[in-house]
Amino acid sequence: MLTAGKIAQKTLKNRIKCSGIGLHSGARVHMVLNPAAPDTGVVFRRTDLPGQPLIRARFDQVTDLRMCTTVAAGEGVSVGTVEHLMAALSGMGVDNVLIDIDGPEVPVMDGSSAPFVFLIECADVIEQVAARRYLKVLKSIRVSEGNASAALHADDGFTIDFEIEFANQMIGRQSAEFQLEPGRFKADIARARTFGFVQEVEQLRSMGLARGGSLENAVVLGHDRILNDDGLRYDDEFVRHKILDALGDLYLAGAPIIGRYEGRRSGHALNNKLLKTLFADQSAYAWTTHAKGRDTARLMPAVDSGLRQRPAAVAEAAL
Repeated sequence: MLTAGKIAQKTLKNRIKCSGIGLHSGARVHMVLNPAAPDTGVVFRRTDLPGQPLIRARFDQVTDLRMCTTVAAGEGVSVGTVEHLMAALSGMGVDNVLIDIDGPEVPVMDGSSAPFVFLIECADVIEQVAARRYLKVLKSIRVSEGNASAALHADDGFTIDFEIEFANQMIGRQSAEFQLEPGRFKADIARARTFGFVQEVEQLRSMGLARGGSLENAVVLGHDRILNDDGLRYDDEFVRHKILDALGDLYLAGAPIIGRYEGRRSGHALNNKLLKTLFADQSAYAWTTHAKGRDTARLMPAVDSGLRQRPAAVAEAAL
């Protein structure tokens, strides 16, 4: 039994399968979400490769940030476009899961996190006999590039504040702020789809990107109209999707964050740089097993960053 003030880690009650097309690779991928033991974290297993290598979904395993977030465990052993699935796991409070995947990219589904939320709900989420760890921000950390920036500040809960600005008149400047409490992710963020511009499609495909993109899995914008027949799911779907992406990127910290995130035109690269900058400053964060940010009695030293834990054996023992 957990002591007062602590929240239990969670995993899936049942395994569940899905399949779909990779947004950038265009390849069909099959994926299975499996229950996992406490302290496993989020781990991918490439079932199509010799030895079925494991890849930890961690910020320090990120290798490619072109239009998506890719994690890797060596040359040729990677999984791309993990952010929408990571956002769903974060928003649904799943700490431990072993993900079997037979290709190099998480299926894009409809371009949002909603299908993954549905899968998690179908599999059901159960508590485990281990306390959940939280990453508490102790002081402000900010990174920037040009007119884009991302920052983390100390706070009692977790708030995400984002602003975007595009020349396309269908988007313009949009901003949104959410304090993520239970249920808010599914209702307010999960259904927001990725988006792109029709004039950029050929350029992206020449770079080996967006080969699986279509009106079925993205909001596509022309110069003066949205090409999708069903229009938008939210009036400000564009900024909500950027918030979804940021949530997925931030969950690569290895634990939920207690703090305030502020993004201004930020993307995957800046979000990853922000986590690297945070972890490089041991005075900027601490680990705690208490969900309330104001409770500092159980803060653990920053040197216990968790970067050395969760070996492959832990993930393999999850089934």
